[in-house]
Order: sequence, then structure tokens, then C-alpha cells
Amino acid sequence: MKMQPKPPKQPNPADLQDLHRLFQSGRLPEAETWAQTLLGEFPRAIPLYNLLGLCQQGQGKLREAAASFRKLLAIDPGIAEIHFNLGAILTQLGEAKTAIASFRKAVQLKPGLTVAHFNLGSLIQAQGFLKEAAQHYRQALALQPDFLEALGNLGTVLQQQGKLEEAEQCYRNALTIQADARGHFNLGTVLYGLGRHQEALPEFRKAVDLEPQFADAWNSLGETLRDRGEMEEAVRCYERALAAQPEHGRAQYNLGETLCLAGRLQEAIPHFEASDFADSKERALQCLYKTGQFELFSQRFEQRAAQTRHHSVLLGALSTHYATNFGRQNAYRFCKEPMNYVLLTRIDELAASGSPLLQSLLQDIRHLAIAERKQGRLYYGMQSAGNLLLRSESSFQQLAALIRRKVAEYRQHFAGSREEIIKAFPRRIEFASSWYLRMNQGGYLTSHIHEEGWISGCVYLKLPEKHEGHEGSFECGTDGDDYPRLHDRFPTRIIDQQVGDLVLFPSSLFHRTIPFHSDEERICVAFDVQPAVSPALTVR
Repeated sequence: MKMQPKPPKQPNPADLQDLHRLFQSGRLPEAETWAQTLLGEFPRAIPLYNLLGLCQQGQGKLREAAASFRKLLAIDPGIAEIHFNLGAILTQLGEAKTAIASFRKAVQLKPGLTVAHFNLGSLIQAQGFLKEAAQHYRQALALQPDFLEALGNLGTVLQQQGKLEEAEQCYRNALTIQADARGHFNLGTVLYGLGRHQEALPEFRKAVDLEPQFADAWNSLGETLRDRGEMEEAVRCYERALAAQPEHGRAQYNLGETLCLAGRLQEAIPHFEASDFADSKERALQCLYKTGQFELFSQRFEQRAAQTRHHSVLLGALSTHYATNFGRQNAYRFCKEPMNYVLLTRIDELAASGSPLLQSLLQDIRHLAIAERKQGRLYYGMQSAGNLLLRSESSFQQLAALIRRKVAEYRQHFAGSREEIIKAFPRRIEFASSWYLRMNQGGYLTSHIHEEGWISGCVYLKLPEKHEGHEGSFECGTDGDDYPRLHDRFPTRIIDQQVGDLVLFPSSLFHRTIPFHSDEERICVAFDVQPAVSPALTVR
């Protein structure tokens, strides 16, 4: 008969109780020393390794604590709480991958360990695995429905996935548990993303009322007011954000952008230079160029181009314009010859006679409660707010699917190009932004680029009758937006589009709508796609 191994020798209960008392009274160095002494006599005593690890963790000796918990798990790997403790320490040490493995083991051993699901969700969310992160937040909430932080994080994940209505419900549920500044801010961000600016405003206002130094909320309040055309109030909000947090990059950027819109380009430069948000450094270069400081622009442009990948839409436009203006070689590889990458295609489902999809789109655009925003370049018309092609209505979802297919075909059409616009083309077709434009008689859109895009496009749903020339047509070229022009040798192209047509082009290409005089309405849907980026959302 096979003999069973003897259980490891354990310290007497009185010694363990004394050790516990030392730990609970905060005398951690003494408790650590005694635990190590007892381990010399009882080297396989699980309670001693646990207390030793906790004492070391409490003193900030994280690596020593991790080693103690690992020794414990070598003796008994089936204790979920110890895997959790080890995961928490590894998280503090910045060892995310091994921490994830520890939390996975903890929930495998004990599926009801709520906080392990939450911590695991937080780590894998940071790694970009949003679907799995959402699953763990949902499991945590199933175990503890009032888990405020899990509700907030689930809302953020859903927002990152474009599931804005679900995110809204999470944030509203969180506010029923605790009506704090962060909760109102989160709800405001998703309402803003849905284009419901009128509803977002009071949420941002509540956030700054509850927390007057909440810089992000001041900035978002400013952005919402800006989109309503309330520029002076927006500026005051950006200034409040910067008073609370002088290094707030997005508020610096927004203030610089507002000054640009007011024609105060020289004043905008220091705000862009003080910001690290988005294309702030490129915006500063644009201000230098537009104010005619060509030598300084050239020096700083070369420095910037040498430091970063050639993926900036704005630098692509500036480089092409500068090269054409001064008769020099275009060395910026985003898209050296953007006119060669304009493609006119057609969405047959919209062009067909009596198209049901076309009728649904026009009906929804005209009659749904879609918020609109001010657009400084648009005359005699209105632009929708929010990300139109992420809305839940069937018409917009169908259009989004058709556009994704056409954008993929665009990439295939130019396959083999050595330009970065194709080499680094988005593998996953997602809409960075999308909106409708409705223009009335006399309507037009001035020349501009889409700095935040990569590939831009416009699909035409209703067009006015042309009385003469190219009224209401799409025009593109390498010059625009009041860039300083030393000659007129900048190429342009006019496209006389029809209903159902889709124009795809580099976001770095200037484009405009030629004014029209018909009393018929002009309706189109425009969009940008870009390489995937992680949205900068605030997590609880």
C-alpha cells in the first residue's frame, strides 16, 4: 500500500495569532522579520508566506511580496485570492501581461471574485481588447450591480466600440448610484458623441459646478459651445480649463484653433506649441506658413518630418503646397501627388430608380431629431453633429456598410503604391467622423482639408439642377484655405457628380463645393476614415 506524504509541519496557532496582531497594528517590519524567522522552521507553511507577502506589500516592497506569493502558490496553486494579490502587485509593478495571467487564474478558480473581474477588465481594456473587457465588467456587475467603477468603465468601453446608446445607459445607471462630477462628464461625452449637444451642455455644467477645477469638463463644455457658434463663451471655458490645468493640451489646442478662426494666427502659435494634443505641432507650422514665415517654416518642417512618420494629413497638404509654390521636390511621403488618388465611384443601391435606401436616408435626415452644428466654412446650409454613420438607424447602418466596401475597393485600386496613404491604409474601416450637409439656394463650402482624416469621401443623395456651368459640383486641388500663393500653377479638378456617386480622396487634398443658384436642396453625407486610434476617454 502506497504511503501518503505527511502534511507539512505548521507553526502553533498562538504564534500565528501574535503575528496577525503585529500585522493588524501596522508594525509591518517586525511582523515581516518574525514571519521570515518562523519560515526557517516551517518552510512550507502557507499562512506564513501569505502574511509575509502582505507585510512586504504594505511596506512597498513589491518585488519581495511577489516572490513570497509565488512561493506560496508553488505549494498550493489553487488559492484564488493569492493569484489576485499577485496580480495586484504585478499591476503596480507595470507588468501587465503577467498580471493579466494572475487575474485570469483567480477568476478561473473563483468565478465569483468580483474585484478580480474588474481588475482583469481594466488591464485588458488598456491592451485594446474591448470586447473581452466588457465581458468581465458585465460579470462584475452581475455579481455586484452597484459596482460604480465597473459601470463607468463598461460605459467607456462601449463608447470606444461606438455603442453610444448602451454607454449612455451605463453612465445614467452610475449617476443613480452616485451623482458625481465624473459621472456627469462621462454622460456629457456620450451625448456629445450622439450629436445631442443640447442635452450634453447641462451635464458638463453640472460637472464643473460639482468640481470647479475639472479641466476636462471645462474643455468639453467649451467644445460644445463652440459647435453651437458661441465662440466667446467657448473661449472662456478653455481659459478656465487652462487655469485649472495649465498643461491641458486639448484646451491649449482648442484655444489656438479659435484664434486661427478669428484670423489671429500669430497669437495661436504659442498655444499650439504648448500642446501635445493631436496635430498641434503641425498646426503651429501651418500658422507659420500662412503668415509668410517661409524660412522658419522650412526649418521646423524639416525637423518635424525627420522626427515622425510621414502620416500627418496636415503636413501632407503643407508639403505639397510648399513644393508647388517654390518649385521644389516634395519629400513628404504621405501623399506627394494627391490629385492622382481621387476616385469617382458609384453606389448602385442609391443610384437605382426609386431606391428604397435613398428614400429612407432622405427621410431620416429630414425628420429624425439629429442635432446640427455650426460650420464656419459652410454658407446657406447646415451640418449634422455627432458621428452620423455610427447611429443605430437602419438607413445609416446600411450606408455605412456600403461605404466600407467601397473604401476597401479604393485601397485595392491603388494597391502597390509606395505612398504612405496606401501603405499605412486603415486595415479596419471605421469612421473617424461622418456627417450630413444640407445646402439651400446659394449654398457652398469653402476650400479646406480634413486634418483628422486619412481618406475622406462624400456620397450624394440629392442634387440641385444645374442652371449653368458646374453649379453645386465638387472641386479639388492642391491650393486652398487662404494659403499664400506665389503663382497660379496649382492643379484643380471639377467633378460633376450625380445622385448615388461617391467621391473618395486623400484627406490632405483641398476641396470645396461650387455655389449653386437653384432653389432645390443639396444633400450629401461626408466622412473620414483613418488608422485606428484609442479614444482618449476618461475611465473611472
